Amino acid sequence: MAGGTSSTYQPRELALIFVPLVLAVLFAFWFTYQFVAPAPPSHVVITTGSETGGYYAFAQRYKKALKASGIDLEIRSSKGSIENLQRLEDPKSDVSLALLQGGISNHKKSPGVVSLGRVFLEPVWVFYKGEETLERVIQLAGKRIAIGAPGSGTRALASEILGANGLGANEATLLPLGGAAAIDALKSGQADAIFLVLSPTSKLIGELLHQPDIRLMNFKQAEAYTRLFPYLAKVVLPAGVVDLAKRLPPEDVSLVASQAALVAREDAHPAIVGLLVGAASEVHKEGGIFQHVNEFPKAFDPEYPMQEDAERLYKQGPPFLQRFLPFWLANFIERSLIMIVPIATILLPLFKVVPWLYEWRIRRRILYWYGELKALEREVDDETTNEKPRYLADIREIEAAVSKIPVPLHYSDKLYELRGAVDLVRQRIAGLPD
Repeated sequence: MAGGTSSTYQPRELALIFVPLVLAVLFAFWFTYQFVAPAPPSHVVITTGSETGGYYAFAQRYKKALKASGIDLEIRSSKGSIENLQRLEDPKSDVSLALLQGGISNHKKSPGVVSLGRVFLEPVWVFYKGEETLERVIQLAGKRIAIGAPGSGTRALASEILGANGLGANEATLLPLGGAAAIDALKSGQADAIFLVLSPTSKLIGELLHQPDIRLMNFKQAEAYTRLFPYLAKVVLPAGVVDLAKRLPPEDVSLVASQAALVAREDAHPAIVGLLVGAASEVHKEGGIFQHVNEFPKAFDPEYPMQEDAERLYKQGPPFLQRFLPFWLANFIERSLIMIVPIATILLPLFKVVPWLYEWRIRRRILYWYGELKALEREVDDETTNEKPRYLADIREIEAAVSKIPVPLHYSDKLYELRGAVDLVRQRIAGLPD
């Protein structure tokens, strides 16, 4: 009879054990999920300069690198670095990445913007006309100077350099012209000097260096500028590097260069940060006139705080799984591991406790009826009373209950021992006088 009822009560017994276990696991999943970063977005937006500029060209190369990992990088052109920074700071903007010229901001002015590293050098070129040799910015006093279009990084940096020399709108005529417009003004005589912040490979720079009546200012105080402005570096344009046959430039020219920054919003997804750092490392590792091979990008930024994941990537390289697996698979495994580890710490003890708890409940039931049987036996042994009909009713009740105890197969011997004890007490009761 015990075997027949075991199949009825066994599921209920298991439910009492495993339902709390399942609930505990579900709670562990929910709790751990609160600490798991969401999946990386499939679409991100970067803001650059004009479509004809170097920033836009570099972003095109980033786009190609991210596409290989299944990420669509949308490139948006702008008037310059100032507008790029404004887009990042705008909470309603969907722009999360930007290329910025060095020297246009600092962390106090731009909270919420973090750096993914400095990626390349942009020399500050000051071209001028005239017989006078210019070697100090102060010599531009009283001249007409094109300092860049409004909203451009060139204008911001030129204003910083001129301001450090005490030159403002009262000491010189500052023209809001940049790029090709500034060059045209210089050629036509509408400007005496122009500021440009461009790559040395730019066609505009090449054309100006070949113009016999246009001269390039030699920054004799370049070292001083690097001490006053940490985002600037001293570089040297070697004699003849532009044209060896014509010996252009005719002598070494000292320049100052800003270090362009790849920046992001502080809430940018860590996986996107990792992909951008990897793309920048491939794009900017090549050397050039002013930089050595593998000099850029680098985990250094005097204006914006370094993003923690980016800084770690520069030191340690990409995560282990991303070195051997496709990006989407590696990212999925990494996110899953965050959940598996803490859940495993919960499940392992539970799997050890559950069998013990199950067996304890079975033993507890058997011991309970041993206790009831022992109490009845003491009453039977009491010579002062003799309630044989009640004793028989009690033993039948105990026997019926024992026959319904659900036990696993390896506990059957304990159950049959209990049933034998019940039968022994029943015989003693039957032997009592009526």
